[in-house]
Amino acid sequence: MKLSERSCVPCKGGVPPLGAEEIARLNSQISGWQVNDSKRLVKHFKFDDFKQAMVMADKVAAIAEQQGHHPDLLVRWGELKVEIWTHKIDGLTESDFILAAKVDDCAR
Repeated sequence: MKLSERSCVPCKGGVPPLGAEEIARLNSQISGWQVNDSKRLVKHFKFDDFKQAMVMADKVAAIAEQQGHHPDLLVRWGELKVEIWTHKIDGLTESDFILAAKVDDCAR
């Protein structure tokens, strides 16, 4: 099953973040996301104006609410920056990659 077809699972803490090998495996299944310090997924989406960036931010917000997993969003003229990680463990879980895949799907 593709990552984008799965659902995020809430993290209750007390689990270790993903290791480098698992991060690399999951990152190969999403497109254009940077892994920063093995703790965060980051992607910049480019647009022709502010309104298009806001439309995308609204789509990401709707996905985040539906999944119960909330990324940081930075909207500026012509750009949306999305940053995803699991706050409770200050690192990455499989759900972070699931959310990234869903964001990619809505950008298409």
